[in-house]
Amino acid sequence: MSGIYHNIVAVMLAGGQGSRLFELTEDMCKPAVSIAGGRRIVDWTMANLADCAPAHVVVATQYRPDALINHLNTRWREAFASGTLHIRHGAAVTGQPEGYVGTADAVTRNLTEIMATMPDHVLVMAADHVYRMDYAAMIAAHQASGLPVTVAVDRVPLIQSRAFGVISVDETGRVVEFNEKPHHPKPTATDADRALVSMGIYVFDAGWLRDTLVADHEAPMSSHDFGHDILPTAVARGEVHAYDVALQEPNFFWRDVGTLDALRETCIAIASGAVPCVRPGPVTFGPVTRILPDGTVVLAGGRVKRGAQLRNVIVAPGADVPAELVVGFNRYQDEQHFRVTPLGTVLISPAMLARHADYQARVNLLRA
Repeated sequence: MSGIYHNIVAVMLAGGQGSRLFELTEDMCKPAVSIAGGRRIVDWTMANLADCAPAHVVVATQYRPDALINHLNTRWREAFASGTLHIRHGAAVTGQPEGYVGTADAVTRNLTEIMATMPDHVLVMAADHVYRMDYAAMIAAHQASGLPVTVAVDRVPLIQSRAFGVISVDETGRVVEFNEKPHHPKPTATDADRALVSMGIYVFDAGWLRDTLVADHEAPMSSHDFGHDILPTAVARGEVHAYDVALQEPNFFWRDVGTLDALRETCIAIASGAVPCVRPGPVTFGPVTRILPDGTVVLAGGRVKRGAQLRNVIVAPGADVPAELVVGFNRYQDEQHFRVTPLGTVLISPAMLARHADYQARVNLLRA
């Protein structure tokens, strides 16, 4: 990875609640969730940004930001030049308790900060995806395209693509069609089982972005969202280029860690070496995530006593699994006490264990 882009400002959207991670995000936003070793989801995006070294990095926070802000300040601030990293909390920026009202609004509200250095381009990405990517290569491809917008794309299984913005391109790489979370996604021309989807990573010409966001801010019917409003309009005008990351980076791994299943599978993939690990700096020592047999992930701060039988389980931070617990082998029984996804991942939290212990105590009392 290479390149120091003094004419680039990066905006990292880090406000996600992560509602489909349920109890794991009760006290923190999704980017702050523990995932591998002593790392958090946000660390992969931060490592990518540290490699690219933009002139400024604006971090737009929203939902329960304290754990994230503390992590960025203690583990990442030294990786960036002094005065480069700017954390902008939605409620403080807008003066309203609800904060930003959409992803595009988060950028619009920070336009003064973003444009202060008169950048040529603005790089925008989410903070809650796991991947290693050379942003400098994407920026170079954007400059070569001659179009004002570039979106990073990846190929995902057709059934999973319903959760993303699905893209079609022409032979030059220009995006000719964009559908946000379609019920019937269109496969790629070369693979009927996969679709081309937006990764939520964009490079914009700075002037184009400023003018477009100002117009969007004044549009009464807009939801002020990149996927719903900004990108579809730009595609309709023929202004968007697709940057196919997998064609540039062999064995590319990208995962939107938006569900319990994705979180468990990503932890296992990291442990297996399928995705490069990152090390935030300065290095500190603390609890780490562990992978157990039968697809079980013990997040940092969780414990499993010897003798417990677990399959396809996520053990949440603070959960102390007793030796006699058996989970992951009987869906009906698991659903009485724990959270079970349609695909079979089971989440065990401290509160769930407490309720389960109370239940077992009552059962034992009745049997006595």
